Amino acid sequence: MTDPQHPTTPNIVVLYADDLGWGDLGCFGAEDIPTPHLDGLCARGVKLSRWYVNSPVCSPSRASLLTGKYPGHAGVESILGGRRTTPGLPQQPTLASRLGERGYATGLFGKWHLGVDPDYAPGRFGFDEVFGIRAGCVDYYSHIFYWGGHNPVHDLWEGDEEVWLNGEYLTTVIGRRAAQFIDDHAPGGPFLCYVPFNAPHYPMHAPAEHMERVAHLPPGRREMAAMVAAMDDAVGEILQALDRTGVREDTVVVFSSDNGPSRESRNWLDGEEISYTGGSAGGLRGAKGSVLEGGIRVPSILSWPAQLPEGSTFEEPGMMMDLLPTLLHAADGSPPDLPEVDGVSLLEALRGAEDPPERSLMWTYEGQWAVRRGRHKLVVAAREGMDPPASVARAVFDLEEDPGEESDVSAAVPEVTAALEEELAAWRRRHAGWVSA
Repeated sequence: MTDPQHPTTPNIVVLYADDLGWGDLGCFGAEDIPTPHLDGLCARGVKLSRWYVNSPVCSPSRASLLTGKYPGHAGVESILGGRRTTPGLPQQPTLASRLGERGYATGLFGKWHLGVDPDYAPGRFGFDEVFGIRAGCVDYYSHIFYWGGHNPVHDLWEGDEEVWLNGEYLTTVIGRRAAQFIDDHAPGGPFLCYVPFNAPHYPMHAPAEHMERVAHLPPGRREMAAMVAAMDDAVGEILQALDRTGVREDTVVVFSSDNGPSRESRNWLDGEEISYTGGSAGGLRGAKGSVLEGGIRVPSILSWPAQLPEGSTFEEPGMMMDLLPTLLHAADGSPPDLPEVDGVSLLEALRGAEDPPERSLMWTYEGQWAVRRGRHKLVVAAREGMDPPASVARAVFDLEEDPGEESDVSAAVPEVTAALEEELAAWRRRHAGWVSA
């Protein structure tokens, strides 16, 4: 490791999976899915064992990653559509634009899902090079966006130009394009390579070679495992580019997921939409769309061999909005002064140089609310997944003793409960100010 007091300017690679659950990665306990490249990344980095997304669904989760703000503050709180006229993220500084101001080359390869209309395309938010899809999901081979079984829209872009790669598996193409970006820019550095995969989001499409690797698994889990294995291979190609160009040591690599596992099928094979059980929350309660742990706690890794201890685990809670200030801290060598940002830099805590700040973490989605402080979490009107009704009207859980959120301890800790209620009420008022502004 190099001296943290005399850092070099790191390259940055952000790998973002789509609908990957807590129990869908080998280094987080999945014994049935082959993920050697991500497991290796975890072995060379810091396992983030209590890392959260800011929202249990994709668009607001991605907005928080790129802006460092809560979804309501960033201006995206719901899943955005896929029509060519769909607006998206309001104009504001992003991780890409801020790093661009610092001399970084910036590229995005994968799923944007923060606006399809050209005025909201990723090139308007600081990305120099862009390849991928603008909507939320596509057929992996035709790259056509289907919703409700009608009005299909082709959705694959090179910058602002529509491109066709019929028959090419999108996950593989994303990995190849990201690796090429690294090959092109590593000699001149530094660079930001943002790789928001659309895997393993439905539709459940996987190449035959990957289906054969997991042929022993039952239907549903087999498709999920094959898609994750294909994504892991794409990650491997990206990591090999870092090794090949000699920049691995001085590159921050982040891996995470945009929310927990989906229960949506949307393949129209069985006549149901809410039926899919191939993804796993790894024993956590809830799934995509829920503010329970299974919807918001995601498998995450951060590697920076030159600066961070390898093979360690960071046990403190963190959120995707913390990524922007943490990465800017890494780029600048000092914490950024960004009063408009809600996240905080965790770089010194990740180094083990200081304790993370004491704070409360907040969530809301479609009438659900949650707040975590320390080991306790208050949830209000929480669902098990995307659809009503709520399964937990109001409860406090001790996440250290009960990560599966089975036992309400509110009566046993009345002072904690009252404090969490007060904090949530104050945050709801703050949130109301954001959305009414």
